[in-house]
Amino acid sequence: MGKKMIIGITQGDTNGIGWEVILKIFSDSRIVELFTPVVYGSSAAAAYYQKVLKELEYEVVRFNVCDDIRGIQHGRVNLVECGPKELNITPGRPSKAGGEAAALALRKACDDLKMGEIDAVVTAPIDKEMIQSESFSYTGHTEFFAKEFDGEPLMMMISELMRVGLVTIHLPVSSVAGALSKEIIVERLTQINHSLRQDFGVVRPRIAVMSLNPHAGDGGLLGEEEQSIIKPAIVEAYEMGILSFGPFAADGFFAAGQYKNYDAVLAMYHDQGLAPFKTLSPDGVNFTASLDAVRTSPDHGVAYDIAGKGVANEQSMRNAIYDAMDIVRRREAWQEWNENPLEHFEREKGRDISVKDLPDAEHED
Repeated sequence: MGKKMIIGITQGDTNGIGWEVILKIFSDSRIVELFTPVVYGSSAAAAYYQKVLKELEYEVVRFNVCDDIRGIQHGRVNLVECGPKELNITPGRPSKAGGEAAALALRKACDDLKMGEIDAVVTAPIDKEMIQSESFSYTGHTEFFAKEFDGEPLMMMISELMRVGLVTIHLPVSSVAGALSKEIIVERLTQINHSLRQDFGVVRPRIAVMSLNPHAGDGGLLGEEEQSIIKPAIVEAYEMGILSFGPFAADGFFAAGQYKNYDAVLAMYHDQGLAPFKTLSPDGVNFTASLDAVRTSPDHGVAYDIAGKGVANEQSMRNAIYDAMDIVRRREAWQEWNENPLEHFEREKGRDISVKDLPDAEHED
């Protein structure tokens, strides 16, 4: 058995529900048997929310508090101190202090991920407005990680039910049509196809592509993007060996459950993909694919309306941690499999190799 995986977890905005879901997960001490957790955040914020949850009879989390990654201990829940020892916590109320605390934790975790000190980062939610400063001017986690790591990011929402990738991410709806091109759709299909194979073990992915306009444009009556951009992109990708299909009208596609027939869905814009995903997979996970580092997060926001009340559901954060671990393992298996394919071929020569023989492979019936 190899070394125990080390997963970094950032606290997010200290006035949101990030600390509550983190503490709920680690109130079950058995989780440290699976991996070594390293929470990046404020011990003051941790202590504040410990009191909230203690009143609800959650077990107190006994942190190993340290100043940097060198002080962590395996078999313990570790807390790498970020920022000032004292912090004004105002649950449910946005503040620049809460945003600054989130940014400090994020940067420290990112630095350790770059150095290979941790295997992946799971990010608790941030307030995109409160975190803005001269040193942090990103529209979200995805854009931040895109700047810090190699690769062109693909935002994917993942669950046991479905996977949804996005062509455009944080754009105003009025700008979406102008941002689409055949080239960017082919690029996204290439990215999602590779991620499905490398990160999820799908041998021959099938990808459904959404239309942009209602009723897939109705033959041009409701828009021409389907005919001039999306269909040509699907054809080109298919000729490249990517099994892509569509474009499908999004309303009928999701309502009829057609997503069950595909390994992933490529949506044209943020809400087209995330609205049905979050409705059908409330405990889903946000995964930043196509980077040379693994980052996941719960698919919810700071939830100021319930922050500090101890009622936040931790399942999406738990799923984000487990998915990060699975993706790290699959990438290691993928790299090993592809380092010397001839060696693998020779090893397997003489016996019939099926899809089931590939590492963590999903396969079609």
